[in-house]
Amino acid sequence: MSEEEFTARLAPLRREILAHCYRMTGSVHDAEDMLQETYLRAWRAMRGFENRSSLRTWMFRIATNACLTHLEGRRRRPLPTGIGAPPADPSEQPRMDTSVPWLEPLPDSLVWSTAPADPAETAVARETVRLAFVAALQHLTAQQRAVLLLREVLAWSAAEVADALDLSVAAVNSTLQRARAHMANVQDVAPLEPTDPRHRQLLERYVAAFEAYDVAAIVELLAADVVWEMPPFPGWYQGPVAVGELIATWCPATGPGSMRLLPTSANGLPAYGLYMRGEDGVHRPFQVQQVTLGEDGVRHVTVWFGAELFARFGLPAELAPGQGVVAPG
Repeated sequence: MSEEEFTARLAPLRREILAHCYRMTGSVHDAEDMLQETYLRAWRAMRGFENRSSLRTWMFRIATNACLTHLEGRRRRPLPTGIGAPPADPSEQPRMDTSVPWLEPLPDSLVWSTAPADPAETAVARETVRLAFVAALQHLTAQQRAVLLLREVLAWSAAEVADALDLSVAAVNSTLQRARAHMANVQDVAPLEPTDPRHRQLLERYVAAFEAYDVAAIVELLAADVVWEMPPFPGWYQGPVAVGELIATWCPATGPGSMRLLPTSANGLPAYGLYMRGEDGVHRPFQVQQVTLGEDGVRHVTVWFGAELFARFGLPAELAPGQGVVAPG
């Protein structure tokens, strides 16, 4: 088989494998590296592929073992809410901790570029890359992650997992049991899909409040138990009053028009690239916010900083006058 034929045959699997590597590593950068490593290993081993399993199963076996090798000796990637500290005091200036390898967002464009044939399958796939699910996976050992994902996301049999990971079936079953117990303790409730007009209106109001730098309006849209977190700052905040004080005290915006937002999506949920106006009047990348809705308002906001994120999400490096958004896309 030529390299061109090999690439064409495996091309339909790229997005699935990237998502699998992201679940394993918690990093888009690492997932892309593991995707390339998987294809390199597969190319080298292609002559030994004897069709004893499907090509898809063979590739996921390679990808999983590549990720396990990569994760040896590496620290887990948490969110601030996952490091065990209580909510932070919003009156104290947030301090970065860049020594922690924080969990990264997954741009939807990397895994969903076209409308799928079966919407039900999409719903299942989105649940497996939700930020809360991937964050929960970080509480597991690498082997527990692998077993859980192969058994419950990819629906492999215990025997198939045992063969892929060089374990006994009994070891697979006991590892899966421990992984399920951990996940039950740390998983979040399912988020609302913003398909209802009321939910879309809530997002519109959220964006408008930020663009007006109207802290009171932002607070009004937050659920009573809202959580706000923003790696690489290890502090996290709970409750509308605390989040409002955080934004009013430490946000560098000076008034209406300081911030402008462009819609995107991450981990299957709405997200926004927030641009901050500089002294020269140009709006430049400041943060990416992923917004999770609940029945009583915005329930969770996760914020990441760094201009490099904007390029990964396909967002512009700066905004021309008049470029922005009020309604989510």
